[in-house]
Amino acid sequence: MTLKLLLSASAGALLLACSPQNTNSAETSATSQPAAQSQEAVESVETQSESERLNAWFQAIFEEDLAESPELQTYLNMVSEPAAYGQWDDNSEAAFNADLEQTRERLAAMRSQIDYDALDETAKISYRFYEFVAEDAIRQGEFWDHNLIFTQFFGPHTSMPTTLIGLHQVNNMDQAEGYVSRLEGLGPKLRVYIDQADARAQNGILPPAFAYETIINTARGMITGAPFDDSETASPLLADFEGKLENLDASDELKADLRTRARQALETSVKPAYEYLIETMQRHEVMADGRNQGAWAMPRGEAYYQARLSNYTTGLDLSADQIHETGLAEVERIHGEMRDIMAQVGFEGTVQDFFAHLRESDEFYYPNTDEGRARYLSEATAKVDALMEAAPNYFATLPQAELEVRAVEPYRIETATGAFYESGAIDGSRPGAYYINLANMREVPVYQMETLAFHEGAPGHHFQLSIAQELENIPMFQKFTVYSAYAEGWALYSEWLGKDMGFFTDPYQDFGRLSYEVFRAARLVVDTGLHSKEWSQEQAITYMLENTPMTEGDITNEVRRYTVWPGQAVSYKVGMMTIQNLRTRAEEALGDDFDIREFHDVVLTNGSVPLSLLSDMVDDYIAEKQG
Repeated sequence: MTLKLLLSASAGALLLACSPQNTNSAETSATSQPAAQSQEAVESVETQSESERLNAWFQAIFEEDLAESPELQTYLNMVSEPAAYGQWDDNSEAAFNADLEQTRERLAAMRSQIDYDALDETAKISYRFYEFVAEDAIRQGEFWDHNLIFTQFFGPHTSMPTTLIGLHQVNNMDQAEGYVSRLEGLGPKLRVYIDQADARAQNGILPPAFAYETIINTARGMITGAPFDDSETASPLLADFEGKLENLDASDELKADLRTRARQALETSVKPAYEYLIETMQRHEVMADGRNQGAWAMPRGEAYYQARLSNYTTGLDLSADQIHETGLAEVERIHGEMRDIMAQVGFEGTVQDFFAHLRESDEFYYPNTDEGRARYLSEATAKVDALMEAAPNYFATLPQAELEVRAVEPYRIETATGAFYESGAIDGSRPGAYYINLANMREVPVYQMETLAFHEGAPGHHFQLSIAQELENIPMFQKFTVYSAYAEGWALYSEWLGKDMGFFTDPYQDFGRLSYEVFRAARLVVDTGLHSKEWSQEQAITYMLENTPMTEGDITNEVRRYTVWPGQAVSYKVGMMTIQNLRTRAEEALGDDFDIREFHDVVLTNGSVPLSLLSDMVDDYIAEKQG
């Protein structure tokens, strides 16, 4: 068997997006068409081992997929040809279906033409990893038309500008031309998304009523300012482009021409598309008729939600009822630990009384001023720095990428969550970033600062995502595939790990750690309540107000997030508990031979593996240590 036979089958859904920017597929996304392979390349693998053949195939299909995804090239800063920097990916239904069929063909080819038993252990993990990715993409693809495209939390109306503002560099004329070209293409692509959303609306798949105001306001914000009106303030995209032009080594005449063409593209492509989006969302708001229902109300709601749970627990085969009951039990357990801290600080009253104290007392919040925001950023940075100093005692492998702590930018502050992480570039040209939404300082209590820094920054998302990108012994697809159960499970485990590492010495910061854990446990209850048990938004908010110390505004936003993103919220606690249980299994089996640095290497040095595969990997580690 040769690589040529495997390459005769090509696939699409290969790489998993870290953020919900493309919601038309499951967690995996990319487009691919097979690139022609030279006969020399095919013949060169005849003498390779089975593991080398498999890895060569993975590399070939990665390169093919990369060549067909200009947006992925921009994200990874791996642009092969200048023209790609001015293009968008194909987001048509036909392209999605073609990719899905290619996934089926490629999976069948791998299974029929690679001898799994002849692979080394590392390659076996890669084989099983890809197998799960493909199987999951196929399953999720059955519900492509059930995913919401535009929501108050995510959508192409924000993700495409984010690509231009956050990722598209303008260091030369080709990149500047590419920016203008993407402005010209933004409108047509956005219209395809709008028409897809309209078709789904006609079939009863609509965003909940609460989403429309934010979608519409965000869309209006994108076309407010110059060149859309007489304002002296530039609109977000124009401000970004003109700012990037300032540092471009080009003549004033060339820069003036680029500015003129950018303004034309904004007026003739971007503006009409956003106006079309606003008009469509206004129609859909009427169709929604005040309803804020979960997945259960969709045409195939029960099956769709179970598929989402399968995706977000990566093969653990848990039902909505099982997850719901686990959440109830975990909330009660964590409340017990909270009561211990309440006794430690001398607070008399119920857990709910203490929650109210934390929500209402000014001592737990910095002023809603520039000085208050600067103080929060400075202290959050210090938390990350302290963690990094202790990390070598707990991790054999550390990320090489830098980590920055940043405030969320004004252009996306309304739609951004309270905090999140964005990966750095694979070539090191862009650091990883822990973002904090400081729009309202009453939404970022100080007592949660430490746990939030460990979750979003180090050793949470920054370690998991950066180490995966920097690995040299795994295929490229494995570096960039990110499953929420693993990534968010690791990040929540990282909060818990911080206690082992000597942090959370302040009882209020420790309570902040528990407050985030109970928040994730309550998500198990609320997500399944909203999407399986027909809970109302009010029921979900009430439950979380009674059982977590989060503010009502934060809880309301979170419940609305769960409503438009079915299943994702369960991944945190399910992933955390899985990693905790695997660590306990290893500690009990190995006793004095257990090494926390080795265990973390098992977890971190194969990418964002499905939890079912991670369990087998830990078992293999235990068996190897036992000899």
